[in-house]
Amino acid sequence: MKLQPDRSTAPTITGHGPGWVAVNGERIAHSVVIASGGQRIAWECRSFDELAEAHFGLLAQLQVEVVIFGSGARIRFPRPAWLKPLMARRIGIETMDTAAACRTYNILAQEGRDVAAALLLEAAP
Repeated sequence: MKLQPDRSTAPTITGHGPGWVAVNGERIAHSVVIASGGQRIAWECRSFDELAEAHFGLLAQLQVEVVIFGSGARIRFPRPAWLKPLMARRIGIETMDTAAACRTYNILAQEGRDVAAALLLEAAP
């Protein structure tokens, strides 16, 4: 049996740190949504406290099978009311800190899954 690495055209998160991620080598210093289909959308929220249902409504429009929500430096779960748009479209959501979300997105995207990472990047205090 010969094993070959998967080849994917999905955007890859190539680095991350406090307040930034790099997608295909390009550094981004604001909250962002990255989808395995190639979409990259500025996510207009600077802190967890700014999140609302509309932010998750944007995610529901991506038509992916699962959203990986990176909630910042620590795990913070979205309010159930915020998830209504995703539930209406039967899109799963997993919450983890942003560093873990970056790693998980890369694994799923490289497997060919329809996945999006919604990454909350808060500015350092």
